[in-house]
Amino acid sequence: MPEGPELELDKLRETIDEEIDHAGGGRMLRWISLSTAIIAAFAAVAALRAGDTVNEALSLKTDAAQLQGRASDQWAYYQAKGIKRAVTQSVIATWKAAGKPVPVEAEAAEAKYGKEQEEIQKAARELEQERDAKGHEAELLLVKHHRFANAVALFQVAIALGAVAALTRVRPVWYGSVVLGVAGLGFFLWPLVVS
Repeated sequence: MPEGPELELDKLRETIDEEIDHAGGGRMLRWISLSTAIIAAFAAVAALRAGDTVNEALSLKTDAAQLQGRASDQWAYYQAKGIKRAVTQSVIATWKAAGKPVPVEAEAAEAKYGKEQEEIQKAARELEQERDAKGHEAELLLVKHHRFANAVALFQVAIALGAVAALTRVRPVWYGSVVLGVAGLGFFLWPLVVS
């Protein structure tokens, strides 16, 4: 003996599907699903690119900070050699003021410190130039990162609108989803085209 009335669920499901197809809802749902899936794929790639660019920018910023430290060390070394040179010049001035011949070692040391200062200064400026180049490259990558991140945000809103359109079957909401997806695609492609 059956516990309750038996319903032909298969027949009911077929009738519902036919009504959805007849009203055009099934076709619309397929287009919404397709467009949302495409937008989701672009969102995944854009999110990866956003992560890659910010990681690379942070790495370059770290390199720039290390170069700044090395340049600062070079400038401190430059100043130390300058102090030694100034002391040596004072010794030379003292010998000259006393009317005595300046020891050869003092003149050689003064010339040596001057030459070392020039070399140290050159090395410090090269480190600063390398630091500036890495910093500039990092800034450009951060601009790209922001564009990719904006693309991800637009894609996410487009996906959400696609879900709402699928639930409500309201075409203008789906059109809004597609428009935001295209805008997100523009933000995604811009940093790839303009490098």
